Amino acid sequence: VPKTYKLHQNYPNPFNPATTIKYEIPKNAEVTVKVYDLLGREVFSINEYKKAGSYEVKFDGSNLASGMYFYALEVNGYKDTKKMVLLK
Repeated sequence: VPKTYKLHQNYPNPFNPATTIKYEIPKNAEVTVKVYDLLGREVFSINEYKKAGSYEVKFDGSNLASGMYFYALEVNGYKDTKKMVLLK
């Protein structure tokens, strides 16, 4: 079981068309992972109850334009955001 909340860099990055977002949570919680474009528009969202542990979210950007995107993990008041690049 992880000791802290952690959002990892997506892999691969840059990606086309899919990438994996990994995160760790030390306690059971409601977890939200969101992806935003450069204008701050939400283009993907997942909200699930997870037990403490390490998880992966597969993100498919095949219906999006090339460019930079941001992804965020929100859980129990913890929030972290990272950048990723979609190249087509």
